[in-house]
Amino acid sequence: MSSFKLSTSLGRVGAAAAALLAPAIAFAQETAPAAVEAVAAAPVPDKGDTAFMFISSILVLFMLVPGLALFYGGLVRAKNMLSVLMQCTVIGAVVMLIWVVYGYSFAFGGSDSPYWGGTAKLFLLGVTKDSTAATFSAGVVIPEYIFMIFQMTFAAITPALIVGAFAERVKFSAVILFCALWVTFVYFPVAHMVWDANGLLFKMGALDFAGGTVVHINAGVAGIVGALMVGKRTGFGKDMMAPHSMTLTMVGASMLWVGWFGFNAGSNLEASGGAMLATVNTFIATAAAIVSWSLVETFTRGKASMLGGASGMVAGLVAVTPAAGIVGPMGAIALGLIVSPLCYFFVSVVKNKFGYDDTADVFGVHCIGGIFGALATGIFASASLGGIGYAEGVTMGGQLATQATAVIITILWCGIGSAILYKIVDVIVGLRVPVEAEREGLDLSSHGEAAYHS
Repeated sequence: MSSFKLSTSLGRVGAAAAALLAPAIAFAQETAPAAVEAVAAAPVPDKGDTAFMFISSILVLFMLVPGLALFYGGLVRAKNMLSVLMQCTVIGAVVMLIWVVYGYSFAFGGSDSPYWGGTAKLFLLGVTKDSTAATFSAGVVIPEYIFMIFQMTFAAITPALIVGAFAERVKFSAVILFCALWVTFVYFPVAHMVWDANGLLFKMGALDFAGGTVVHINAGVAGIVGALMVGKRTGFGKDMMAPHSMTLTMVGASMLWVGWFGFNAGSNLEASGGAMLATVNTFIATAAAIVSWSLVETFTRGKASMLGGASGMVAGLVAVTPAAGIVGPMGAIALGLIVSPLCYFFVSVVKNKFGYDDTADVFGVHCIGGIFGALATGIFASASLGGIGYAEGVTMGGQLATQATAVIITILWCGIGSAILYKIVDVIVGLRVPVEAEREGLDLSSHGEAAYHS
């Protein structure tokens, strides 16, 4: 074929193809600008926010291991030190696995239900390096992976808080089984109700910036229910049961304070002024609570103790948690000053009056401090008191009523659910170790090792 005929043939083919493709080309030309505009409008995570949330997540892990483990470990007798370390470590590991299998979905799976997130994100289905999670600012997102991880650390540390209430007398298998069931039927639903946009308490308008209800009231209620159902330690009220190492308790409490900045500031989900407000409040509410507890002990006992200082530290952190990004600095100081006398009363008076054995005062500090913090958030959120203000049309009285409703719902959900779960665990594996094992110490009887060798 001559070059003329070939070129002519190709020209005819090209013309025919152009005629056939003309509608598609025209459609593409019309839609391309809209598509480009849509891509351009899609929010992209900021690297600074992502790095901030990564650091915050690691800080919350630092709260659990080694922070909480050492704090509780120092408060028990030397023969039970390693048992507490082991419980905190394994609880965290088990809950992390549960979280990625179904916990994240149950809490934040996108369901319209006010009580749980559904099954859409089981096994992290749909969660990829490109998927994002919304923050509190319009058009601002963070990678969904880091949101998932951040919330995972909350889920991991909350059940570990519970073990301080019944330390030194519960089977290791019972602790792990209970915590696995508890996060499934108590923690995940409450987290959804409080923090998910479709949650019951979220829609109600309850304020809980970083976990006053979800973490502290939840853990405190489960702790006191467990302490009552398990019973007192053998020799309670007769044997010496003083903390074996206030040094380790102080180290652990200090790690909790450091890690708590991830807990509170990270709950802002962005490296913005809101995170810095939460940071300031975490500093000064805690400082005020330490001073307040020390003053109360000085007036009542004549001496301020290191145990009191560490207790005040944790009480201040607990109280400011729901309020961290909501109240102003002066409101945070007020929270710290008030919470310590309140918790001290429950730890030293109420506990002795009723005679329950809450080993590490989980109820007296976390539950009572959490309840106070949740209610006080409704007051100090007022713009007239330096807070960020209420939603349109909401008054202080209305917000306080909402906060009280959220507290009551959390107490009932957790209290009833925990009691049922303790009973189930008792039937399956038994809650309590034998008396002989308890007297020997859980380090040797449950784990075959000792914390110290003379």
